[in-house]
Amino acid sequence: MKRKNILVVSQYFYPEQFRINDICQEWAKRGYKVTVLTGIPNYPQGKYYEGYHFFSVKKEKFGEIDIIRLPLIARGSNSIMLILNYFSFVVSGWFWKLFSKLNSDYVFIYEVSPVTQALPGVWFAKKKKIPCYLYMTDLWPESVEEATGVKNKFIIRNLDRMVRYIYKNCDRIFNSSKSFHEKGNEYGIDAEKMQFWPQYAEEFYQKVEPAKNEIENNGRFQITFAGNIGQSQGLEILPEVARLLEKADCGVQFNIIGDGRFKKELQKEVSDREVAHFFNFIDQKPAREIPYYFANSDVALIILRRGRLLEKVIPAKVQSCMACGMPILASASGEIQSIIKEAECGFSSEAGDVNGLFQNIKKMLSMEKQLFSKMGKNAQRYYQDHFDKKLLMDQMDEYFGEVNV
Repeated sequence: MKRKNILVVSQYFYPEQFRINDICQEWAKRGYKVTVLTGIPNYPQGKYYEGYHFFSVKKEKFGEIDIIRLPLIARGSNSIMLILNYFSFVVSGWFWKLFSKLNSDYVFIYEVSPVTQALPGVWFAKKKKIPCYLYMTDLWPESVEEATGVKNKFIIRNLDRMVRYIYKNCDRIFNSSKSFHEKGNEYGIDAEKMQFWPQYAEEFYQKVEPAKNEIENNGRFQITFAGNIGQSQGLEILPEVARLLEKADCGVQFNIIGDGRFKKELQKEVSDREVAHFFNFIDQKPAREIPYYFANSDVALIILRRGRLLEKVIPAKVQSCMACGMPILASASGEIQSIIKEAECGFSSEAGDVNGLFQNIKKMLSMEKQLFSKMGKNAQRYYQDHFDKKLLMDQMDEYFGEVNV
């Protein structure tokens, strides 16, 4: 099969740390010509990365991948700036579509929130009359309703209309969670157009030997969270869990690795509740270093806020933790619980359930060491059977090959 040219549309791309970076690198290795239409890096801190600014509209290279950056407003630290961030990418994308002379065979849209970023990809595909694929890892307008509390019917109705337009104008919709198929059914999308394609973890996510870092062997039970520290993560319950652990005289340390809009608020809550000695806040690290932090930890923490939408989500960190052979402690509802139960790789409680998480930590504290080893091996085995990178990328090759362009 002759390899084709792919235009990837993603508001986030290298040096921002998203899995689309690895997907594009893999396509380049497989002989595809890859061009990425993206914004100016500013996630998750909300300010432009060093060396970038609003007028950093230039072409870059990431290995063999061509990067086209569109001007956009940084996310900032409040809702108004976030909205401006979302829509500035769309506006810039509309003008780019008008004047671009790029030739591509496919458009592949990497849809983490916001779904608005899909619009430039849809418009370009329609203009060029080429297939448009959408990879859906989030649901709108549900995500907006849960994250912002917006209930205005006019706003929600127009967001819903936009989502219907995007779905209708995509040739295939790949879902990172089986539960997302329900959205397609609700919109009357042909079942054959919807395909489950879960996320995988990059090859560097694997079990490694411990190395010296900010997680020290201090005799405490090490629980490690790594990722974006935002409202959706539900980390606000941890200070209360820490108070229960203190009353029960449990030697536990929460290692919180990362950055995000909720980090300062979480740190303040930890200080106000006088449980700072239970927490070890570590600055954001390159993804390649995370396995070494897991190696110094007893379990990996996966936590989400309570919400109907979040029950359907499988965060990318699930695959990352499993690939590293980590026992998993989850405070999340829905599909995550099903995966952990099926894999027999840890314990889970309902999202937002302080006592449930506390009780599961106590269970783990009383477990023998060999049981942790067994759970870690179960996690790795499940990952290899269900989320293997080569298997999934081979499947995508078949989808690209089914359309004559």
